[in-house]
Amino acid sequence: MVTSGRRGSQIGLAPGSLVHVGEKKVEKVVIRVLAYNSEKLVERKLEKVEECLEFKDKSDLNFWINVDGLDRVDIIGKLGSYFNIHPLTLEDVLNTRQRPKTEDYDSYIYSVLKMIFFDKENKEITVDQVSIIIGPNYVLSFQEREGDVFDMVRERFKNPASRLRKSGVDYLAYGLIDAVIDNYFLILEHFGDKIEYLEEGLVLHPRPETLKTIQKYKRDMITLRKSIWPLRELINGLQRVESDLIKETTRVYLRDVYDHTIQVIDTVEDFRDILSSMVDIYLSSISFRMNEVMEVLTVIATIFIPLTFISGVYGMNFKYMPELNWRWGYPTVMFAMILLAVSMFIYFKKRKWV
Repeated sequence: MVTSGRRGSQIGLAPGSLVHVGEKKVEKVVIRVLAYNSEKLVERKLEKVEECLEFKDKSDLNFWINVDGLDRVDIIGKLGSYFNIHPLTLEDVLNTRQRPKTEDYDSYIYSVLKMIFFDKENKEITVDQVSIIIGPNYVLSFQEREGDVFDMVRERFKNPASRLRKSGVDYLAYGLIDAVIDNYFLILEHFGDKIEYLEEGLVLHPRPETLKTIQKYKRDMITLRKSIWPLRELINGLQRVESDLIKETTRVYLRDVYDHTIQVIDTVEDFRDILSSMVDIYLSSISFRMNEVMEVLTVIATIFIPLTFISGVYGMNFKYMPELNWRWGYPTVMFAMILLAVSMFIYFKKRKWV
C-alpha cells in the first residue's frame, strides 16, 4: 500500500492495488460514525478504525461512517476488509481523479461525485471527491479533507421524527447526494452575481483586466462542467439499478435530484454561453472605443488640413507677396482661419460626425 500524488504510480500494479492518487489535504485522518434508528441516535468520533466493528454487528441500527482524509491507505484498506468492499472499489476511492459514476456490486452500491467549494480568500473554486458506498444497513463515505456540505443532514438526524431516522440507509445516501447538488446552486448563484456585475462594466469600461476575469470564469465553468455533467449518469444509475438496496420510495426522491441536476447543468451551459459572448462584447467595445477616438482625431486632422495649407502658403517667405506688407494681412488671415475652422466644425456637427 502506497500513497502518491500522481496517476503514473499505478502503472504496472495489479488491479485493485491500493494507491492514493491526489494531494494530501489533512494532517490526520478523521473517522466519524453516526448510528441511528427511529428511537436512538449515537454520534462518535473514532480513535481507531477497529472501533467500526462495534457498529457492524448491530443489526438493529443503521449507521453512517464518514472518513475525512484518504492518504492513510492502511485505514481505507482495513475498513474495506471489515465490510467486504471489493479492492477495485477501494482503488477508485483512493484515486481522487475519478469521473462521477455509479457501480453495482450486488452486496453494495458504489457512487463517486465531486463536492465543490468556493475559496473566498483565493477567489477560486476547489473540488473534493466524495465516495459513497451503500450497504444493507450502512453508508460509508470518504472525503479528501475535513469540512463538507453535510451539516444540514446531520442536523436533521437530531429530530426523531425526521424521515432520515425512519428510513433506510438508501435515503441517507440520497440526502448526501442531494446536499452536494444543492451546494452547486450556491456556487452558481455566486458566479451569477459576478457575471452580471462583470457584464454591466464590460460595455461601459472594458479593460484588459476584464478580459482576464472572463477567461478565469470560463476556466471555472469548464471545471464545473466536468464535475456536473456525469451526474446525470450517476443519478440514472441509482434509479435504474436492480438492487434491493435502493427502495422504490427512495427512487422517487432520486428523480427529484435528477431534475435538480438538469437545472444545474442548464445553468452552467447558460453561463458558458454568456461568458463566450462577453468576449465578443469586449472586443466590440474596444473596437467601438477605438473608432470613437479615431473619429475625433480624423475630425481634428480634417479641420487643420486647410489651416495648415494657409499657414504653409504664407510661410514660404517669397519677396513679392503683396499680403506680407499689408498692415491688416495677419489679422485677416487669422480671422479667415478661425472662421474656416468654426464653419467646418458646425458642418461636422450637423452631419453628426462629432
